[in-house]
Amino acid sequence: MAENAHMRASPVKGTPVRELHADAGEVSLPEIATSSEPVILRGLIKHWPAVQAAKTSKSALVEYLSSFDAGAVLPVSAGPASLKGRVFYNDDFTGVNVQRGKARYREILQRIFEHGGADPAPLIYLASADVDECMPGFRASNDIDLGDASPLASIWIGTHTRIAAHNDLPLNIACVVAGKRRFTLFPPDQTGNLYTGPFEPTPAGRPISLVDFANPDFDRFPKFRDAAKVAQIAELAPGDALFLPSMWWHHVEAEGAFNVLVNYWWRTAPAYLGTPQDALSHAMLTIRNLPPRERKIWREIFDYYVFDWGPSNASHIPEKARGMLGPMTIENARGIRARLLNKLNR
Repeated sequence: MAENAHMRASPVKGTPVRELHADAGEVSLPEIATSSEPVILRGLIKHWPAVQAAKTSKSALVEYLSSFDAGAVLPVSAGPASLKGRVFYNDDFTGVNVQRGKARYREILQRIFEHGGADPAPLIYLASADVDECMPGFRASNDIDLGDASPLASIWIGTHTRIAAHNDLPLNIACVVAGKRRFTLFPPDQTGNLYTGPFEPTPAGRPISLVDFANPDFDRFPKFRDAAKVAQIAELAPGDALFLPSMWWHHVEAEGAFNVLVNYWWRTAPAYLGTPQDALSHAMLTIRNLPPRERKIWREIFDYYVFDWGPSNASHIPEKARGMLGPMTIENARGIRARLLNKLNR
């Protein structure tokens, strides 16, 4: 795309993400939500008043966003221009490389407006704020229809930022309101090639890749070459959106003096099932440090009861006696959670 030509070049290349065009009637959100790969949705939100304001001018956008000010005090990250927009760990991995505090919504908008045009610009970043809480009324004219899904809508506003590759459990549609966004994407099976950092602390709420995509150190991270071979690239302009399936790795660069993105998170699984991340954390506690022979046994047990589970696995047990081996109803889920809490609290 010619209008994306000014995006800062990244050494990480990749194949373009598949595109659909809203103007051509190619976009069916319920159908797209079943995709196992990312999809660019060109022009999905170009009709939003917020997008139109952004295309008019920065001041028009700030004025429009300010009209939804409800006096919210929100978390904001800030850092010097020397960071080049990169939100990351500090040098000894005991925290992050930015200062985190709180400011009023309108003040954050004004600071980004005043400083985002500097070259280089300082890092000012409002991340993942609940749209309905901090901007009540915004979604009345700026929204997408996801049918029966009840997504959480979040907004991200900032100067130039680079967010390290990470993954998220929910399905995600990321909508670019202002500025440019470059997503570098990797399938979930690339976890071992991305050199993820600590689980705690983490700059993004999820484990992140330690590779600096602006300057990959292949001597330190040699397997990243394999990840780069399967990378997919999505370059988005205002009005465009990107569908991200669950657990796809994504590095996100926002390029512009005033960048705004709204994304929608939702899951297809019932909330009462909890999250697989909790199971992973507990498995790290209880299984990871067992002797290799015992870990192999538990791998086989997990395959039988979890990954290869099917109706026939419990067919030899009377239906009324199957308990957690039967359908995972909300009652079954509550029972399992109660037993786990009882054991963990001993």
